[in-house]
Amino acid sequence: MISRFLAAAVAVLLAVALGACTPKPQGPESAADAFVAALASRDSAAAAAGTDRPDLAAGAIDSAWDGLQAESLEASTGAVTVDGDTATVDYTYTWQLPRDRTWTYDGSLRMGRRGGDWVVRWNSTDLHPTLGDTQSMVLRSTAAPRARVNEHAGSDVLVPGTVVGVSWTVAELTSDRIVSTARALERLLRPFDDSITAQSTVESATAAQGAYRVVTLREEDYDTVAAELSALPGVAVTEESDLVSTDRSFAPDLVSQVKKTVMDRVDGAAGWSVVAVNANGADVGVLTETAPEPVPSISISLDRPIQVAAQNAVNVSRDQAMMVVIQPSTGDILAVAQNAAADRDGPVASTGLYPPGSTFKIVTAGAAIAEGLATPGTTVPCPGRIVIGERSVPNYNEFSLGDVSMSTAFTRSCNTSFAKLASEMGPDDLTDAAAMFGIGPEYTVTGLPTESGSVPPASDLVQRTEDGFGQGKVLVSTFGMALAAATVAHGSTPTPRLIQGEDTTVEGDRPAVDPAVVDGLRGMMRSVVTSGTADRIADQGEVYGKTGEAEVDGGSHAWFVGYRGDLAFATLVVRGGSSDNAVAVTRDMFTALPEGY
Repeated sequence: MISRFLAAAVAVLLAVALGACTPKPQGPESAADAFVAALASRDSAAAAAGTDRPDLAAGAIDSAWDGLQAESLEASTGAVTVDGDTATVDYTYTWQLPRDRTWTYDGSLRMGRRGGDWVVRWNSTDLHPTLGDTQSMVLRSTAAPRARVNEHAGSDVLVPGTVVGVSWTVAELTSDRIVSTARALERLLRPFDDSITAQSTVESATAAQGAYRVVTLREEDYDTVAAELSALPGVAVTEESDLVSTDRSFAPDLVSQVKKTVMDRVDGAAGWSVVAVNANGADVGVLTETAPEPVPSISISLDRPIQVAAQNAVNVSRDQAMMVVIQPSTGDILAVAQNAAADRDGPVASTGLYPPGSTFKIVTAGAAIAEGLATPGTTVPCPGRIVIGERSVPNYNEFSLGDVSMSTAFTRSCNTSFAKLASEMGPDDLTDAAAMFGIGPEYTVTGLPTESGSVPPASDLVQRTEDGFGQGKVLVSTFGMALAAATVAHGSTPTPRLIQGEDTTVEGDRPAVDPAVVDGLRGMMRSVVTSGTADRIADQGEVYGKTGEAEVDGGSHAWFVGYRGDLAFATLVVRGGSSDNAVAVTRDMFTALPEGY
């Protein structure tokens, strides 16, 4: 009896022990956790194994990762609802997509039993709640419209467009075909770029590893030569998005420089979307969408009416002619114009250095007032010729006025008067005065190469004397003299700028201008127009100015510098002779301006 009891007890204990070692059936949440963990680690095989249709699930999971170009996935489960042998488990997916894009959404997994174990009942909604059967997800990118570049008056200068790149590959061509093709390229493309020659094209193409870019054309230009280009061996073309000028005659070199400068600023943030596509790859719905974020238009300071008027005015001259116009109140560069003759030497309107002649008397007179040597009313000698040290300085045709006020000497442009004043100054006085008017410091103007000028200290008496009337070692640019005129108009030297949002850096001191200097110069510069050497422009409103002729080997440069209202200008005709020629160019510019300028 006892032995039977013991046996029964042992059996019960064994049953209990065995029961304790047998795992409980897996719940739906555990199965769902395993599925999303495998999905997040991009283990499609493991994720698919936790479904009832592993063959379909594995392919769909791989397609989702590939179509989204996904970098990672954070996946978690939430609430669980059990109804007998079925259940739902909520999920949250956060996809990390290229370019820091994040996409988060919620959905539900349908669960069921298979062989007593919980599994995911596979459906496309296990990847996205609105995804249909046989559909997959694809990431799309939408480029933001490129920003436009507009000028001071508001019109567009550069707009988004298409250009065509023309490339040439010579690796498989015979020597004869290379030569004949190069000649054809020169004939077809030289009208658009006069630097293209058959020889240079051959040399560049044969030295290139692969295709050599011959030229980039505007669409309308390419269309005129497309048929012939397509027939040339080794020539290929590609269409590219770009910024294109609205008017190729509008400051072409400067606008080209502006384009290079702003290209990294014109592309906004691209938009993106995830679309559902069917088995044929056709879009059938949008799952999420973020609109592109374009950047605002970029403004440059060039003013179209002023630039056009200045350009047309300098184009009349057969000599090298150039003009720079600056807004004194802001420093905005309103026009930089030079004719084709000047273009051959590069951007000389803003960088070319020339002796300023009598326009430098603005600086000398300013220095005289600042140093207490003279005021506009001070009597100064104006003989036909004066000897200072070893230098004999004449007036133009040796005209003589006797003893006159500095204002009269300035108005009539007496070299002898200002040579005498300069001779009485210290070695650094003209250098410091020039800096006061913006000449000498280095300006880094984004989008525009510049040189303001050079006025070295003059310990030598003769040099200082010659510098006083703009000869000697003084050199200035048209840009620098426009700054000087703007300084007189504004009362302080403005900081020039071309592109809105781009700061100009200035290296070198620019001392403050004494109000007495400004007042004195304004009166004298006005009299130059009303009764002096620039009277031919007197009918163009309240113009203030100073003329100048700078003697050089074989002739003289013609200058006119000044301002009207909020427009400061400097005009130079290289070897233009009489300053009347520079005054005439400036007058043409003012005459062409619309009413209100």
